Amino acid sequence: MKVVLTGGGTGGHIFPLIAVAREFKKNENNLELFYCGPKDSFSREAFESENIVTYILPSGKIRRYFSLGSIFKNIIDIFFKIPFGIIKAWFLLKKIKPDFIFSKGGYGSAPIIIAGKLLSIPIYLHESDSIAGTANKITGMFAKKIFVSFPIEKVKNIPHQKMTFTGNPIRESLTQGNIKDAREKFGLLNVKPILLVLGGSQGSTRINSIIIENLDYLLENFEIIHQTGKVDYKRILKFQRGGYHIYDFLNEKNMADALKCCSLVISRSGSGSIFEISANEKPSILIPLPESAQNHQVYNAKIYEQEGACIVIEENKLTNQLLVSSIRKIINSDSYITAAKAFSRYNSSQLIVKEILELHNNSKNDD
Repeated sequence: MKVVLTGGGTGGHIFPLIAVAREFKKNENNLELFYCGPKDSFSREAFESENIVTYILPSGKIRRYFSLGSIFKNIIDIFFKIPFGIIKAWFLLKKIKPDFIFSKGGYGSAPIIIAGKLLSIPIYLHESDSIAGTANKITGMFAKKIFVSFPIEKVKNIPHQKMTFTGNPIRESLTQGNIKDAREKFGLLNVKPILLVLGGSQGSTRINSIIIENLDYLLENFEIIHQTGKVDYKRILKFQRGGYHIYDFLNEKNMADALKCCSLVISRSGSGSIFEISANEKPSILIPLPESAQNHQVYNAKIYEQEGACIVIEENKLTNQLLVSSIRKIINSDSYITAAKAFSRYNSSQLIVKEILELHNNSKNDD
């Protein structure tokens, strides 16, 4: 069996693809996996470490903000990059001859999906967010099945009749952290509860700053593991002191151990972050990225909050007082842990792969 994976170049696209790829490997012995997507050193390294053959495709995107620069870039992308990417994808798919394509969306997935449709290759799509992005909104028309992270009635911009509610695929290892390893790795003092601060794959200057502004209070009540992101790491490192453990990036094992040992998470609200937190049954304070496309992080967070699993603070309302009061509220109630557990879809990858293989085998039998 040959499977082509595609998606944009951010961690929110790449990590779920890796989770699904690992599940395919468990279910298929004679399997060849390929990744076709935009140029990005992070995704190339991630897939090559999983022994997935990687091909880079030119791709473009439509910029919705208005400026002379954006107009020029849109013209280049629409009339040159995207068509060239589709042509290259067409020849690549003719060479690979995959049984089907699995896409996580993002602008980088469009060339391979359009070429796949032209070649009548079955397409399966996963939408992470409650509001589908532009790429999935368009390519969803070509998909045989669309798997969604949030309940179907909560998802907007793609056809409901094609949807299956599975949750967001997360790497299984992220639910298998070890508290003893965490203590040794992070040098934990084991006296206070652990607060884990995450700003998404790129980090968040605003979240980093609010932590520093409240550092004295936080360290009175918590030991802190803080992933700052690479850009802001040096600035935040200047504030390091006992009980405050600062990292620019947490690899897969470190993230699993940090999630296992912590008592509370402060995080952005990308779908991947929400489902990794819920799979570990941790209460959380979510601070959505205000610049996210279609404001999807706000909608993701609000759905999770409605389930009673977190407290949402929108960035324009984020104050020291509100952060502290939210922390006090959440650590004095077990209801957030119960709700996070109930929301979790830790077996999302299994559900997706099982349904794809069933559909694939049925279509072969029909032939």
